[in-house]
Amino acid sequence: MTSIAVLDYDSGNLHSVARALERVGADVRVTDDGGEAARTDAVLVPGVGHFGACKRSLAMRGLDVVVRDAVASGRPVFGVCVGLQVFLNGSEEDTEEGIGVLEGTSRLLTGEIKVPHMGWNEVAWTAAHPYTAQLPSGTRFYFVHSYAPDVDTPGTIGTTEHGRVFASVLARDNVFATQFHPEKSGEAGLQLYETFVKEAGSR
Repeated sequence: MTSIAVLDYDSGNLHSVARALERVGADVRVTDDGGEAARTDAVLVPGVGHFGACKRSLAMRGLDVVVRDAVASGRPVFGVCVGLQVFLNGSEEDTEEGIGVLEGTSRLLTGEIKVPHMGWNEVAWTAAHPYTAQLPSGTRFYFVHSYAPDVDTPGTIGTTEHGRVFASVLARDNVFATQFHPEKSGEAGLQLYETFVKEAGSR
């Protein structure tokens, strides 16, 4: 069975992520132990809350190093919501630097809109990726966020509009990240996680 480390750094959606991954057949290890995470087939970084607080909490536990090591090893790495944002170089929300495994900056959503952006919205695919091959462009996913990377961020493969068009899915090599929450996105979210788990198990 494919083992997935869900990194525990006091982020709020740990258990819903773990349950979703278990539903699609993963052996889930919710852990803050870097050694345990290093022995799994793939790593997932969940995220709810403030960019700076999340990054500092990851770093305090040495889990930022776990992410970088997993990326360097070639194992699949998946970031969700603020998990996507901490993969970047930084965010307007805080002066704390991101992990930097993806290029770019997360910026506040602006315009005549409600912030946080909360609810279902469409994702348009701008490039092909194995994880999204079975999901048509325009599939709706569930979002809860106030910041997001720009649409021209390197590695953008999916975009969404709320006030402005922003990058809602980023991918580079073995790194994949979504601004939305797959675990809150019904069958489409489960399909995304299932493909991720199968990819991790095939390596």
